[in-house]
Amino acid sequence: MLRLDLRLRGALFDMDGTVVDVPYDWARIKADLGTEDVPILSYLSGLAEPERSWKWAILRRYEDEATERAVLKRGMRRFLGFLESRGIRTALITNNSRRNTDILLNRFQLAFDLVMTRESGLWKPSGAPLAAAMKDLGLAKNACCAIGDSHFDIRAAEEAGVPRIFILNRRPDAFRTSRSVEFFPSVAALKKRMSVLLG
Repeated sequence: MLRLDLRLRGALFDMDGTVVDVPYDWARIKADLGTEDVPILSYLSGLAEPERSWKWAILRRYEDEATERAVLKRGMRRFLGFLESRGIRTALITNNSRRNTDILLNRFQLAFDLVMTRESGLWKPSGAPLAAAMKDLGLAKNACCAIGDSHFDIRAAEEAGVPRIFILNRRPDAFRTSRSVEFFPSVAALKKRMSVLLG
């Protein structure tokens, strides 16, 4: 049987905090929305009108402001080019809107084989959007890795059964994770690791 790292064929990317750096103050946003411990999208989807509409408007305002100020994570374009050169298929899976996602992809001239936003009706921390992306790309979960920056990305990847989880975060001590999670302080460090895996 081939080793997992020799069969790697797909990379499932988060967007905000992973592909781009964005100035979200999640504690403030959750406080303004009153979500408490419920994930934001699940909370908003469960509201009745008119509260649902005006709270969605609050979230969109925060997202639009963050999108305006977003910057491409250093080394990301080179990393995506490296993956393409090695035949790795890529999916961008984000809880953000299609509108803001398209703005960022166009601004930074980025391309993925598949882009999935919250308009799909699937969102993290559920593993459903990752599972759907792998199905759409025709990839087995054992041939994929997930690349993110947060607890949501870890939970989603684990639920979807993705065996390799790579987290771009300088604070690994802030996470309680399984052994399948690897942390990287930069895109360059992640690219170095992927170079070893892909041979």
